[in-house]
Amino acid sequence: MGKYVEVEPGINIYVEDVGQGRPVIFLHGWPLDSRMFEYQYMRLPAQGYRCIGIDARGFGKSDAPWEGYTYDRYADDVRAAIDALDLQDAVLVGFSMGGATAVRYAARHQGHGISKLLLLGAAAPSFTVREGVPDAMIAEDVNEQIIRPTMEDRPKMITSFGKKLTHKTPSVSSFAWVEMVAFQASGVGTLRAAEMLRDEDLRGDLAQITVPTAIFHGEKDKICPFGLAEAMNAGISGSHVVPFEKSGHAMMMDEPEKFNEELAAFLR
Repeated sequence: MGKYVEVEPGINIYVEDVGQGRPVIFLHGWPLDSRMFEYQYMRLPAQGYRCIGIDARGFGKSDAPWEGYTYDRYADDVRAAIDALDLQDAVLVGFSMGGATAVRYAARHQGHGISKLLLLGAAAPSFTVREGVPDAMIAEDVNEQIIRPTMEDRPKMITSFGKKLTHKTPSVSSFAWVEMVAFQASGVGTLRAAEMLRDEDLRGDLAQITVPTAIFHGEKDKICPFGLAEAMNAGISGSHVVPFEKSGHAMMMDEPEKFNEELAAFLR
């Protein structure tokens, strides 16, 4: 069941709400939307979980204003959804850009409403190279590979970016589906969120995270290299890393059985 939550006057985000039980909140990656977790929505409700998928502003069915593409605002949007749905004891799950948003949420809102944090190929503590994060992308590469192509030929950029998501080659139909979801993102959201990825810094957030945290990361990730997982693990007290040896960025596509097993184990 889908619903809308007003996060600012006149600005609404879309929330998918499936099942009953302990809530699991899913934050998608760039430039996708909450549909990327549809296979989890098919499984988890049968195991007693309530799946909450949030479309970030600019993506999916959410509004796409020009402003508000910062991790502070994205985290506040998540807070608005948690409060509107009165969620408690939730597990917050974030993939890539959504993982970075989850890091900011856990730090900025002191873990309000959540009791566990799961980071999947998270674009944290920095998507671009900074002190202590040498394995990230170079800002100039983000400009040349993502931002400029988004403004010149967004569909072509999406196709090129999509090929980096996985280590193994997905089925033709699966890749077409990923493209379809990404094509439906707004141009404004795709551009402005890419700028956010390039410019924002989450290094100072890690020490403020107090909930139990797991870090799932593909060892062959070409978008958020495995070194980011090591940096997050070093900065978040009590966290642990679950490596996916045969996975690229999207470990849920490369190693779906292992992913679902590890997810179920973490949720218990």
